[in-house]
Parts: sequence; C-alpha cells; structure tokens
Amino acid sequence: MNTTIHDDELKNNRSRHEKEWFQDERFWDEFAPFMFDEARWAMAETEVEQIRVLSGVEPPAKVLDLCCGVGRHSLAFARRGFTVTGVDLTASYLEAAKESAAAENLEIEFIHEDGRAFRRPGEFALCVDLGASFGYFSNADDDALMLRRCQENLAAGGVLVLETIGKETAARAFVESETVERDGWTVSARYRVLGDWEKLGNAWRAEKEGTVYERSFAIRLYAGTELRSLLLGAGFETAALYGDLDGRPYDQRAEMLVAVARKPEPGRNKLQRSGRRR
Repeated sequence: MNTTIHDDELKNNRSRHEKEWFQDERFWDEFAPFMFDEARWAMAETEVEQIRVLSGVEPPAKVLDLCCGVGRHSLAFARRGFTVTGVDLTASYLEAAKESAAAENLEIEFIHEDGRAFRRPGEFALCVDLGASFGYFSNADDDALMLRRCQENLAAGGVLVLETIGKETAARAFVESETVERDGWTVSARYRVLGDWEKLGNAWRAEKEGTVYERSFAIRLYAGTELRSLLLGAGFETAALYGDLDGRPYDQRAEMLVAVARKPEPGRNKLQRSGRRR
C-alpha cells in the first residue's frame, strides 16, 4: 500500500524560515493565465515524449511528477500508459489537475505535499521536475534535500529528469526587462542578478482594465558542473547534462539546463558503472 512519510529534517528546516514566496497560493492563482497558456499546454506532449527517450523509461512504469502544477505533464504521461503520481503545494492547481484527469478518465494520483517532505522509498522508475521549478528555496540546503528525496523515492536504476535555468544560459540571454501582451493583459518582468550570480531576481507585473498584480521572487541558479556535483552528492550514480529535453548538448546553444541522473543498481560491477559515466 502506498504511504507518505513526513520527515523531521524538513520540519526542522521550516523552523528556520519565514513563509517562502512559492507557498503563497495567490501568486500562482494570479499568474496562472500567463504561465499555462495554450502554447505551454501543447508543449507537454512533445516534452513527455522527449523525456521517455532521454530516460529510457517505458510505460506502465511509475512516474513521480514533482511540482506538477495543473498537471500538464502528468496527463501526458498517463495518456501514454504510465502510472502517475503528481505532487504540488498549490491546492487550486491540484484541483484543476484532478478535473482535467477526470474529464479524460485518466487515473492519476495527485497529492498536496511539499516535494522536500514527500517520501515513498523505492517506489518510482522515473521522477521529473520540470518547468524550472528548482532553486526556489531560500536555503540552498533545501535544494540538496529535494534531490535526496528524489533519489530515495526512485527504485534501483531509476531516473531523475530535472529541467531548470542554467547559470550559463541565464548569463548568455540576460535582459533587464521584457513585456508581452496576452489575452488583453500587459505582462512585464524585470530581472536582476543577485549575490554574484547566486540567484536571478524577478519582478512581475500584470495589468488589465485597472486590475494589477505584482509579485517579486528569486530563483537560485546553478552552473552545469554545480548541478552535477549536487546530484552526485545526493546519491545518484551518474548525472548527464543536456541543453534541452530534446537531448542537445549543454553548450553555447543550450536553451535550458537538463540533468538526467540515475540511481545506482546494486550488484553491478565497477566496470559496468564506469561505462555509463559521462
């Protein structure tokens, strides 16, 4: 039977911090129309197929979709026959995801939980953390904790696919501000570098017919080598880096920073392990 174990390490960490910016559901509710438009929904099918190829994991394997949001990828995995569990902190997003799954008669388990606390040791063949949902925590130790949870929740030989904004790509494509028009809304964003490229500061503003939403937050950035070291330190055996989910190299043309990390398989000899390193 599936069980969720709550972790004292996270409870101790929480006591050190005030409420984190991403725990404010108003932020996600207010900006949902701009983050999950039709184009982003349509991308999910292609992205999930790319993840299947990158990871080598096939249905009906169990998939853990961390920070699943409104369930775009959870739904796409389920349509392919995977057994899916989606985890997110935003209750309204999970309700929307459940409604979408029910409309398609898809059996998906959605859980309202913090990814740092969610534990089902050895349960999943594949864990995904997509859409640059990594690096949100005010304490960098919590990033490492999140990765340890991913490793723990994977079965032997299981795979983590993590998509985030690389420090290199953020520096190459940096702009101080940008503005888009979407469904009658004027959405603007201002960016700034914090702490010697430790974080990318964001200030978002959306305005329509006198209604204004404004939010500020920061995301911790990792260079490719830093993220690989973090993954290996979390107990993964290998951590290959790519420039997007399509498997392109992580080089000067990279769009995102994608890591594909594999949990060790007990019983394989050293020669086999060294052959899979990159």
